[in-house]
Amino acid sequence: DSKMPLLSVPKEVAVGTAMLGVAFATGMLAGKRFFGTPKSPTSGMIGKSSPLRQYLLDHSLREHPILKKLRLLTADHPWGRMMVSCEQAQLMANLVKLIKAKKVIEIGVFTGYNALNMALVLPDNGRVIACDINEDYVKIGKPLWKEAGVEHKIDLRIKPAIQTLDELLANGEAETFDFAFIDADKESYNEYYEKCLRLIKKGGIIAIDNVFWNGKVLKPRKDDLAAQTIHRLNEKLLRDARVNISMLPIGDGVTLAFKL
Repeated sequence: DSKMPLLSVPKEVAVGTAMLGVAFATGMLAGKRFFGTPKSPTSGMIGKSSPLRQYLLDHSLREHPILKKLRLLTADHPWGRMMVSCEQAQLMANLVKLIKAKKVIEIGVFTGYNALNMALVLPDNGRVIACDINEDYVKIGKPLWKEAGVEHKIDLRIKPAIQTLDELLANGEAETFDFAFIDADKESYNEYYEKCLRLIKKGGIIAIDNVFWNGKVLKPRKDDLAAQTIHRLNEKLLRDARVNISMLPIGDGVTLAFKL
């Protein structure tokens, strides 16, 4: 929120965004949603406990107090490491504001930190179509959406995201969205990307999370379908003439695809 003062970020950030796991094993829970994304703020450059990491947060993070509240609540959750890092979320919000977005898609909601983050910067008639298959985790964030006064901007769809994306396309909503954030089961990433590309307007942005997959994309094992899928999508995006791209070493790696 641009009106928020720069908050100092003390030790709880280490608990909140940087709590990321060392050697966190991936696991399949709740149907097709793939968990076990070490949201490491390292990307091989800044370690999660690095003083430089703390400096980055102390000198750039402007976190709405209710966002902070949800981040700390999520940090206490057994799967808290799945949450998007706060500096990455702030970048998403700044991009949403920059392009004056009104319609946003989020694939993979978890406790709702990034849905809240984007809803806070959308205009009052803006909407986040928030896709997930597990309502239990979202229940953590929903009361805070209400507390922040943005609950009406978040349209939560509890069903497989592919189904929701197909429904949006069938409803004639192709090329009406401004921004999409993809952060759910990795094996479906290519399908999510292709459908979001149809839904996003020219000049819109698709942000794809976990493109480093904790470094496993360097040498994807034959039995690691998630790493293989992400690596193939990374290679495809490099050559995709429909978009301009930037792959950023933030969180577990995020690629921004700008639709041409």
